[in-house]
Amino acid sequence: MKKFITITMILALACSALQAQTAREIRQERRETRRMAQKELNAKVDRATKKEAKALKAEGWQVKPGALPLEKQLERSYLMQYEYDEDLFPKYIMGEASSVGENYDAAKASATSLALTNLASQMQTEVTALVENTVTNRQLAPGEAASISESVIESKHLISHSVERTILVVECFRVNALGNQEVLVRLAYNSDLAKESAKQATRAELEQKGRDLHNKLDRMMGF
Repeated sequence: MKKFITITMILALACSALQAQTAREIRQERRETRRMAQKELNAKVDRATKKEAKALKAEGWQVKPGALPLEKQLERSYLMQYEYDEDLFPKYIMGEASSVGENYDAAKASATSLALTNLASQMQTEVTALVENTVTNRQLAPGEAASISESVIESKHLISHSVERTILVVECFRVNALGNQEVLVRLAYNSDLAKESAKQATRAELEQKGRDLHNKLDRMMGF
């Protein structure tokens, strides 16, 4: 039994170390992106845009008449994705989803709903990373940070319901073999609004559990 517990603890520590390493790698990549000259960043966006546009078109995706060309939509999406603030927090949180429906409007409504859920997950991930980075900077005790991180994770459903004023960045569609419409959407959400939504949802979760960490949460998230 002791051997089993030891192995379990080792695996847990290994997973934790791997997650920390991944977070460090992501922050390093973002730091390098922020250092790029505008010309270099534009070149990076151009490469990513052309690659994804080619792949989507090969899969039958197209835009509705009168809409921005797919390349332009993707270019805007990548430019927004590569913007970070001083804390390396994304200036825009992105969520994406696709859905099939008997008509375009039904498919788009379903895809948008799923994209909002995905957006909430991205917000949850980013805010949790912000909490963990705050621990590294010793602004919170580990136990307090763990409580807030746990509440962030558990408040996902509250976050998804509080998301509003999103920006529709990419919208395209294709018709499947059965004649049904499949719509793909990519939404963006301003990071200040994202932090506020996540903070309010996490605050509600903390209050429900009777944990008095609201002031520290406010300070930590810059409000």
